[in-house]
Amino acid sequence: MLKSFEVDSLPVRVYASQDDMSTAAACEVNYHLCDVIAEQGGAAVILATGNSQIQFLEKLLAIGEVDWSKVTLFHMDEYLGLDADHSASFRRYMRERVESRVNPLVFHYLEGDALEPLDECRRYAELLTAQPIDLCCLGVGENGHIAFNDPPVADFNDPEMVKIVQLDDACRQQQHGEGHFPTFDAVPQSALTLTIPALCQSKKIICLCPETRKAEVVKRALQGEISEECPVTHLRTQSQCVLYLDQDSASLLD
Repeated sequence: MLKSFEVDSLPVRVYASQDDMSTAAACEVNYHLCDVIAEQGGAAVILATGNSQIQFLEKLLAIGEVDWSKVTLFHMDEYLGLDADHSASFRRYMRERVESRVNPLVFHYLEGDALEPLDECRRYAELLTAQPIDLCCLGVGENGHIAFNDPPVADFNDPEMVKIVQLDDACRQQQHGEGHFPTFDAVPQSALTLTIPALCQSKKIICLCPETRKAEVVKRALQGEISEECPVTHLRTQSQCVLYLDQDSASLLD
């Protein structure tokens, strides 16, 4: 670790590389889950998708110490109307990268193509509130979103746990730019997402934000005003969260 510091209530850790960052985060999550399972016999976890999570998830699963048969898993968003087998589906991402490899107790999926999406939001909210959430693993969008809480729709005091949102153009451009969709117009305009209060109910939060392309939003997150204009700034009020950066994403910090 190159350095560690706090911004308001948020601990921040900076590593030399994304590989070092992912390794450290995986070790912390492994330790936390093993401890929680030993104490209470099981754990409930919300996982993020996205490119920032791939290396971290690989390293976490490779450690091999978590008894996943005692873990209930959730994910945090899905495109509205997208089939679960679509290459950009977050359900597919989780099936291939996590569920098929560790066989958790259960993986509750958010069905973006449900016939009644509002009913699906209510169903998923009930599942989330059925037990305490022991851990949430987050990423950060280039526009500062956490889950699909983009600046136009983010609400730090959202009364809902799960809702349907319209994705802003910056978010859709990122999805296209990362190669998940062949064109900008192919990116869905709406999604189902856990809200910011739903994410922050978690007893522990790990937020990963590597790469140079995230440097500008990291600067806003840590040195700008806490505001829904940059939703990730809310994490500065969450002392149970740890923000993991690499040298590239931290490069614009004073």
